[in-house]
Formats: sequence, structure tokens, C-alpha cells
Amino acid sequence: MDLVVLENRLAELGEPAYRARQVWEWAARGAEGYEAMSNLPRGLRENLAAAVPFSSLSLERTARSRDGTEKALFNTADGRPVEAVLMRYRDGRRSLCLSSQSGCPLTCTFCATGAMRFGRNLTTSEILDQALHFRRAEKVDHAVFMGMGEPMLNLDAVLGACERLPELGIATSHTTISTVGWVPGIERLAREGPRVRLALSLHAPEDTLRSELMPVNDRYPLAEVLAACRSWHTERRRQVYIEYLMLAGVNDRVEQAVALAGLLEPHRAFKVNLIPYNPTSACFTGSGRGAIDAFRAALVARGVPSTVRLTRGRDIDAACGQLAVQVPSAERGPVVA
Repeated sequence: MDLVVLENRLAELGEPAYRARQVWEWAARGAEGYEAMSNLPRGLRENLAAAVPFSSLSLERTARSRDGTEKALFNTADGRPVEAVLMRYRDGRRSLCLSSQSGCPLTCTFCATGAMRFGRNLTTSEILDQALHFRRAEKVDHAVFMGMGEPMLNLDAVLGACERLPELGIATSHTTISTVGWVPGIERLAREGPRVRLALSLHAPEDTLRSELMPVNDRYPLAEVLAACRSWHTERRRQVYIEYLMLAGVNDRVEQAVALAGLLEPHRAFKVNLIPYNPTSACFTGSGRGAIDAFRAALVARGVPSTVRLTRGRDIDAACGQLAVQVPSAERGPVVA
């Protein structure tokens, strides 16, 4: 819900300040609506239901993957599309992939969101309402800001959401903010806000190739980005997660792994997540399993911790890099609402 609108309405009604906290506590625990809030007077519940929408987002549709991943498409009040994803894991984890913008202005060539028309930054309430939508169905315990948008370009709202996510059951230590390398945001995140995790989308071990894949590299080249990440590591004393998308014949050669290992010094400051490419309209092909394994082996042999990310929700266009308001076809994944 729009927490500013809520607080203003309560003030207009002459209600004490603690009423806003009561409403939020119910929402954060997964309440379906105002009627469930039994410690609020009935008249107030009815007034709020008429004056303050329970969500700042309207749900357009959801889709369910064969692996249990669920994607939701929302519209903001001014008609901007937003997608969010719930990933269900066999070990019991329930992880949310949240969007910070409608679309993205940074146009990475491999990313479907970057091909969308950029809308605007989302508010803190619009970010939280993505999480609350899934919290109403089941408990959640992890969150990553890897959905639509560049979180560092909307850091006030993202940090505002991070402050409240623990009340939904998502600890700060289980929250990750991903960036393509927006240095001012990384520097700010080292100084302020909750002690969340940091992930850097790197995708190439040298500037020329990275600029071809990610135009933001022209503004903030590798040396500057990695220096900011090292400073973040020093201040926060946590590893930086390096996201590396595996593109066949582009960035997946063993010599490129060797170059990447040379960049990531000191090795204790970084951990590499190798990401199998998820198909989009871009003209790339994903690396084969052999190439991915050889790349990882080269990193590990040089002391760089590395894993291969488990792909979730590919059949409903909900995997990394695929969020672009796509409707899954019937044969690729059922639309469930």
C-alpha cells in the first residue's frame, strides 16, 4: 500500500500515529485486506478500505513455471508495467526477485528489460507491494533486486524498501542489491543503509568487450567499478558477488576466465556466479555446459570462489535477463491468472 497516502488519511481522520504501524504490521504478516485487522475499529477499517487501496499496484496476470517459480505482472496507478518473481527451492527457501524501475534506461544488449521503453523509478511502496503480493500467499525469506531496472539509480526507494523487508521475514543478510556498475551508488551503499549484499553484473574481463555488452562501461570502466567494490568490501566486510553471464563465443573462453581471475584481487573479496544465458530477442547463444565447467575450473584453480547459478523460471520468461512483460505461450508455461 502507499504508506504516505495511508499516513495522510489517518492524520485527516485524527487517528493516533500508532495506527499506521498497526496497519503495516498486519500487511507485513500477509493480511489479505483491512477487514483482517481485528485490532482496528470496524469503522476505521471500512474508511481505509474505501479511501486507501490495499496495494499501490494492480495485478494483471501471473504465470507458474514447471519448476515452481511464479512471475507476476503488475501495473502502477499511472499504467507502468512491473514484473516480480517468486523462486521456490527444494530446500525450503522462498526468494523474491524485485524490480526497482519500470523498464531500465541502461540498455545492456543481452537483457530483455533493457529493450523495453523506460518508464520511471518505482516508489518504496511500489517495491514493497511486489513483496507483499507473494507474502500474502506464503512466507518469504530472501530477496534480490535483480528484476527490472538499475537499483542504484533509485537508491532512496530501494533502501527504504530494504529497511522494511525484515518485517516481512527477509533478513538484511538475505537481501542482495545488484548493479551494472553504477559507481556513485556502490560508494553510497558502502557508507549508509542496511548491511545488504552487493552483486555486480560484470560479464566481461576487459573494457572493450564490456562496453559492447553494457554501454554503462563507457561511463564507469572496469578499474573504477572494481575499485568501488573493493572499498565496499572493506567497509562492509562482505564478499561482492560477481554475476557473469555465459555467452557462447563471446566471453566464455578459458583465457577470459584467467583474465577475470586476475581482475578479482584480492580473491577473498569476490565470489563469481556463472549464469547460463536465458534466451531473449538478443542475438546471443548460451555457452554449453562444457565451456561453463572449464571456465569455472580455471577460476577455482586460481583461487576465485565460483558457482554456476541454478536457472529458475526460464519457461515463463522469468529467469535472469528475461523480464520484459512477456506473455508465456501455452506450451512453455501456463498462465494461471
